[in-house]
Amino acid sequence: MRDSRFRRQRFNANGLAERIAILLGVAVVAGISIGLLMPKVNPTVGEMTGEYVATGSAAETLQSLTIDDQPSRAGYDRDSFGFRQTDDDGNGCDVRDDVLARDLTDVRYIAGSGSSSDSGSGSGAGCKVKSGVLSDPYTGTTIRFTRGVKTSSAVQIDHVVALENAWQSGANQWDRTKRYRFGNDMYNLLAVDGPANQEKGSASAAYWLPTNGAYRCEYVARQIGVKAKYGLSVTTKEKRAMLSVLHGCPAQSVPER
Repeated sequence: MRDSRFRRQRFNANGLAERIAILLGVAVVAGISIGLLMPKVNPTVGEMTGEYVATGSAAETLQSLTIDDQPSRAGYDRDSFGFRQTDDDGNGCDVRDDVLARDLTDVRYIAGSGSSSDSGSGSGAGCKVKSGVLSDPYTGTTIRFTRGVKTSSAVQIDHVVALENAWQSGANQWDRTKRYRFGNDMYNLLAVDGPANQEKGSASAAYWLPTNGAYRCEYVARQIGVKAKYGLSVTTKEKRAMLSVLHGCPAQSVPER
């Protein structure tokens, strides 16, 4: 009985020591939460904590981009970019199949497609992708792609810098030739998980990033590379989001291709 009473007294949260310990624990958790959230809520805090400080060629290139905090989607028309309306490499297939062939592994082609007529795999196997395996950069999952009315959407082609974002960032001033070149530039195209692509929509880095954290640095760096290549602007919020990502990957470079 004596031992039982002792145990109850020792672990009684009404004791002063226990109260202090609980309060200290709550304070620590609250402090950590505030430290993580405040830079997101208040950009000034992010600047004070160094969250928007980054190194590497991607960060340097980002600093060279023009800032425009008054973007407008007025007049935007996705079709004005001619996505999948060109055949720049002359292989008889549009850019969707070109990207699938580049980004998938174990690729199989449809017999008689494109400028050649052989089935199977290899350089002489046509160009329309029948099936393959995607290691999706956005989700980190593996997707087995099969071409078909009900299955093709599992893998979609994403414009890393979305067409609408490009329009608001300066593409509204381009002529048809340049917009078509941008809309079908494989440097700005990735084969990705369909639902993730739909979730992203036309969002910039300020509003959407891949759930696969390991790919965020490369994703942001590619967006920066695309915007630099085409002279597109960024918003202040977009730039801060990019710097916040690059802060965690020192010396991140802009992809060459």
